Amino acid sequence: MTPDDYCREKTAKSGSSFYYSFLFLSEQQRQAITALYAFCREIDDTVDSDHDAVIARNKLEWWRQEISQTFNHQASHPITKALVTAIDKYDLHQEYFIEIIDGMAMDLDQFSYPNFKQLALYCYRVASAVGLLVVEIFGYQNRDTLKYAETLGMALQLTNIIRDVREDAQRGRIYIPQEDLERFNVDIDDVLALKSSPELIELLHFQTQRARDYYHKALSLLPDCDRYAQRTGLIMSEIYQTTLDEIELDGFHVMEHRVTLTPLRKLWIAWKTATKSKYRQVQQA
Repeated sequence: MTPDDYCREKTAKSGSSFYYSFLFLSEQQRQAITALYAFCREIDDTVDSDHDAVIARNKLEWWRQEISQTFNHQASHPITKALVTAIDKYDLHQEYFIEIIDGMAMDLDQFSYPNFKQLALYCYRVASAVGLLVVEIFGYQNRDTLKYAETLGMALQLTNIIRDVREDAQRGRIYIPQEDLERFNVDIDDVLALKSSPELIELLHFQTQRARDYYHKALSLLPDCDRYAQRTGLIMSEIYQTTLDEIELDGFHVMEHRVTLTPLRKLWIAWKTATKSKYRQVQQA
């Protein structure tokens, strides 16, 4: 199995919505983004699957060293071997890979966040830093697109937090800030016990509006000249915003079940968004 095969297999197994946005990339871009996504999944799995925090920290430290070696063209892991090609082709900064590792490491030490400011740091590391790498692969003309990518990463991660409240609580983690739990009179122990309540539903409605505000801000920051180049991010935005809509239509019953879109619906959203971006590019030409 080649390094690229390894990354493709890891990406396919994840069942992520990102797969549908990859379909509209060039072959070189798809190789780079698949390697990057496989890296993120590998780091995330290191934290989530290893119940021994000491072992997980040692593994993350190994990955920090591996990234350093990768940027010196001495990669040893199949994922980083695939990343070398992307690093050589695109302007991918080493610091963002370290930010991602540091963000995942926060899950080993911090199981809740007192306020949104501290949560925002976590979101920046595990999502916005990814966006700032991805934007280099997609390409851009206007540097405002970097701010768009950073903000969109926040929106996507906030959506994950809303969708995955139950799964995170089962791991003993709560990503909704404690200040918001207190504001809406939601007991943290009830969340950990997977109990729903009118107060929790009201809180999730508030969190959903916060996420939507970030989507609105991100899209307002994206220059028209870069919309088509960034169509993959726009596809992710549409899929995730549609997921938020479905969660709201379902009455925020995220403690009872996980709300997901069917593969066919994701494919339809991806095709529709890519076509719309292409049409806008032709109109501007």
